[in-house]
Amino acid sequence: MHIITNQLISYLQLFRPISEDDAGLITKTFKARSLTEGEYLFYPNDVCNELFFICKGILRIIVQNDTGNLVTHFFLKENQFCTILKSFNNRVIAMEGIQAACDVEVLAVNRTMLLSLYEKIPYLKSLIDQITQQALLDKIEIRNSYLGHDSTARYKLFLMQQADIAMRVPLSDVASYLGITQQSLSRIRKNLR
Repeated sequence: MHIITNQLISYLQLFRPISEDDAGLITKTFKARSLTEGEYLFYPNDVCNELFFICKGILRIIVQNDTGNLVTHFFLKENQFCTILKSFNNRVIAMEGIQAACDVEVLAVNRTMLLSLYEKIPYLKSLIDQITQQALLDKIEIRNSYLGHDSTARYKLFLMQQADIAMRVPLSDVASYLGITQQSLSRIRKNLR
């Protein structure tokens, strides 16, 4: 577990120095959790009370569409924070859920503990806010890059932009993310060989 929390500290230190005392407080506050593929970190239709830092694996943000199928909105991987931000910040019910797209190791902190940590380490809030805002902008940029392309072009873009994810998550999740059926994705993959 100590190695995992060191991963969070190392990541934060890419943006600013973290003192040993502050690192100790952060390490004590975030708790390690492991999930297997398909397990939920957060179920839809509830208030998201936790912030996660992904140490290993890939999470997917999912929502149920009008026909009752789960649709992948986005994938998040190592060294990224994950939560349902609007629900976490505004204390509102989220329609989205967070699910392990493969085996995952995360560090989790509940909202109350995080707010307490922010009081003890005042710069941490602006640091995490800055990181999550940049990640949000990156997600929007990636999603927008798929707009206006046919299924084959979207899949090719996905392979170029998110190849590491393509190799680690089920094809059904990739198809859902790209807005195509699994059968269509299989055909596209066959034609690209």
